[in-house]
Amino acid sequence: MSITYMHRFIALALSFFVLFNLRSISANDTLSRACELSAASDPNVRLDFCLQSLAAAPGSDTADLYELGALSIKLIAWNATSTRRYIERLLKNEKKSPDPYVRPRLSDCEELYIDAIKAVGDAAFEYGRNRYEEVNVKLSSVMDAVTTCEDGFKEMEGRVSPLTKRNGDVFELTAIALSILNLRP
Repeated sequence: MSITYMHRFIALALSFFVLFNLRSISANDTLSRACELSAASDPNVRLDFCLQSLAAAPGSDTADLYELGALSIKLIAWNATSTRRYIERLLKNEKKSPDPYVRPRLSDCEELYIDAIKAVGDAAFEYGRNRYEEVNVKLSSVMDAVTTCEDGFKEMEGRVSPLTKRNGDVFELTAIALSILNLRP
């Protein structure tokens, strides 16, 4: 009789183990699949960047497609806010030794990022209300803002933008969010 109880216990424990692992595989598969499809359909999305960025977001390991969309919008907000703070620090440093070329462009970028952060907040709100066309418009304006910021530094030859990496990250995170938005059924 004790063998029967032991077999039942082992079967029950094994069932829980399998169910737990299937749930993890399923959730991780959603993230992987979303990134694979995004990278395949959008030349602005790199698979490794998508996987690393979304996997770093809290809750992504158990997120479904809708939740991944919300997380991707949060990632844009975090990165855009971080970039704005970085611009503020650069502007403070520029006050000490102002560069007539860099300072006005940084000021322009700061304004663009203020608008972009507001647009991301609006996009998150609209996403929660399932108003996907509005989300698309708001996120597209974020892409325009970071592109305009970066282009401002290309006006004079020989100058390099101090924001290239950050602008690129915000742009790509936005491309990921838009791609996930287009994956919804």
